[in-house]
Amino acid sequence: MQPESLSKAIQLAVAPVFLLAGIGMLLNVTSGRLVRIVENARRAKEALDAGETVDDKERSTWRKRAQLIIRAIELLTAATLLISSVVAVLFLSVISRLNLTVVVVPMFIAAMILLMVASICFLREVRLASVHLRRVL
Repeated sequence: MQPESLSKAIQLAVAPVFLLAGIGMLLNVTSGRLVRIVENARRAKEALDAGETVDDKERSTWRKRAQLIIRAIELLTAATLLISSVVAVLFLSVISRLNLTVVVVPMFIAAMILLMVASICFLREVRLASVHLRRVL
């Protein structure tokens, strides 16, 4: 393999890494939101165990929010796996001189669709949280 080819392979493989870093930040944010939802649910359970009343609508909102955030995390993780696979296939394509465009393009499109759906789930969860906040305040 020529050094120029290796350099090109590395350049192609590095570009999606920035996308992976962005998805990593989104995973960090969504995980933090999930932690807060779980903590609120745990406090509500402790209140119920102590004989206090907890608003059923509030519990339902936490459940919906948790489902949306978990779905977003799953979709972001799947997108990460696909993009990582794209990096590997791109690298393989360059070093083996095979045209693997037929493989790379659908994988990348699928990853972008997963990222879009995850973003929609995240947005829906944020909207639920803001509606809940307006009700409480």
